[in-house]
Amino acid sequence: MKYRMAAALLSLVGVFVASYLYLYKIGKIGTMACGTGGCEAVQTSEWALFLGVEVSLIGLVGYLGLFLVALAGLQPPMVARRGVALLLVAMSGLGVAFAIYLTLLEVMVIHAICRWCVGSAIIIILVFAASLLDLRGPDASRGNSAAANT
Repeated sequence: MKYRMAAALLSLVGVFVASYLYLYKIGKIGTMACGTGGCEAVQTSEWALFLGVEVSLIGLVGYLGLFLVALAGLQPPMVARRGVALLLVAMSGLGVAFAIYLTLLEVMVIHAICRWCVGSAIIIILVFAASLLDLRGPDASRGNSAAANT
């Protein structure tokens, strides 16, 4: 359960990071606090859209989904369910793959590094790690016996 809590907390941090990036992208924040200028180059590049949707919005929806699944998985009837851990692994794994794709674009195509994007990539990797630990941990492997003991 502690890994699921960690996934929920990290996902909430991801919601804040993605919200900041999205608010900048839609013009609600004047300047971005980045320090290198790489963030603006990345955010204003043609690669800031994926299938016509803002990448920061995809991140926001993804982190919000992860947060809600992890939070729901902390409720007593859901704690022992392996399906929650599997869903967290699948969702965060997809997020890691997307973060790798975006990081490769930053390095190889855009030639600029956004610190906020790197931070988001680290967060999703940590969510994935926590989800994997939750999947193989004793809480996830007990099945329904944990529910019977409560």
